[in-house]
Amino acid sequence: MRFIEEVVVDEFLPTVRAMLAEALRERDLTQREVADALGISQSAVSKYAHGDVATNDRVAADDRVRETVERVAAGLASGDLSRVGALVEVEVLIRRLEAGDLLADLHEAAMPELAGAEYDFAVHDPDSGLRDRERTLASLRRGVRTLTATSGFAGLIPNVGSNLAECVPDAVAIDDVAAVPGRIFDVKGTARVPSDPEFGVSEHVAGVLLSVRAAGVDARAAVNVRYDPSLLAALSDAGIEAVEFEPRDHSETDGGPDDPVHAAVADRLDGPADALGDVFAVYQTGGVGVEAVLYVLGPDAPTVARVVRDLR
Repeated sequence: MRFIEEVVVDEFLPTVRAMLAEALRERDLTQREVADALGISQSAVSKYAHGDVATNDRVAADDRVRETVERVAAGLASGDLSRVGALVEVEVLIRRLEAGDLLADLHEAAMPELAGAEYDFAVHDPDSGLRDRERTLASLRRGVRTLTATSGFAGLIPNVGSNLAECVPDAVAIDDVAAVPGRIFDVKGTARVPSDPEFGVSEHVAGVLLSVRAAGVDARAAVNVRYDPSLLAALSDAGIEAVEFEPRDHSETDGGPDDPVHAAVADRLDGPADALGDVFAVYQTGGVGVEAVLYVLGPDAPTVARVVRDLR
């Protein structure tokens, strides 16, 4: 009797680890860096590099395995993908290949008695909330890197600080939104990012994003910058619509119909056009104790970051 988990351990994982080690070395990571990224010893990396570990040709030739390896290696090498995120990506691939697919075929080859069984081995749920969160964090890291590499971005940061936020697909609460802890601030002309993005650390920008979603727009990301009429003109020139909302402290609202962002976006959707574009903006021009701020929203963090970059 041989379990499918044994097939995964004995044939799938050694092959994928060998492929990942090779892909990371091709990206100029040292043997030590490859070992740290994969959570294995340097001696194991050396064995993979010298072909001293048995691999499975069917696994290595599978297009889905190759695509996942390339994506995970690129994410680990750039820092966009954490080790947890890499683990989740490979785990999800395993679960999908178990369900009457490649791993099920290898399992049947190891146990021919299974060939006539009227069931498959979908023993795990491939729809992982953890995967959504890790992908969101990876996307957010790419967006943050775009912002901090943008010349002059520090000059767009308002007094309250900027933040870049992205949410999971079905976000309804602050804990579903990832952002930069402590916000991004201008320190002597340089944008400073205090630490790696986390979930549940932003009420301000995350609140605006959730209000827009509650109004019926499927935006996934938002970034705030200082308000300036010239920025509105630049957005207009780029074909990006901007919707004004009442200058009220958004952190004091609950995202419901009385929320100023929710109300303004809902009113806009009731207008002549059916919907806003994939990328749009909301803004308020300030009031007593409230700084004027502009928010760019869109499908993901890298997209809204690029919009801000092109405003310069």
